Amino acid sequence: MGKTAENEKDTNGILDEFTESVTVLHGIFSPKTFDDIVRKSVRDVFVLEGRPSLESAQFSCRELIKRKVKPTLIADNMAGFLFYKNLVKEVWISYQVADDDGALCQIGALILGVLGKRHSVPVRLFPSSQRLALLGKDKEILYFNGVKVAPRNVKGYVPLAEWVPRKYISEIVKEK
Repeated sequence: MGKTAENEKDTNGILDEFTESVTVLHGIFSPKTFDDIVRKSVRDVFVLEGRPSLESAQFSCRELIKRKVKPTLIADNMAGFLFYKNLVKEVWISYQVADDDGALCQIGALILGVLGKRHSVPVRLFPSSQRLALLGKDKEILYFNGVKVAPRNVKGYVPLAEWVPRKYISEIVKEK
């Protein structure tokens, strides 16, 4: 019989070196947050791509490399797999606004909060360096590199921000 996902080794070896050591980053953070990564000696940083614009991945990877931290870029939907493999030590998410009830974050943050709570992994929120638009344009999801990827008469729904309830957040770091 074939192997199950549970006992399979990572086929290309990339994940073999990580055991509960990965910090997952999601969003566009203030530059001070990247300084905190260096100060806290965070070693293994995985950056989510941040669809649809991929802007958060570009920004975060550039800031990390500037500080001599070598990031690993992953697809947004791969975070669950990292949790499943017990690789995630903590999650850092950027937020727009926060209060006692939760925080407004880039889309994709809620699932990271749910995964963090389910796997007892701390989810820390840090100030964003950019204002979030609430909705994107249909074309951002219906087209890729100028090529239409959806059949005709398909609508696109492109939320760019979502509310993360406080119960999924371990810590909200305020700007000083």
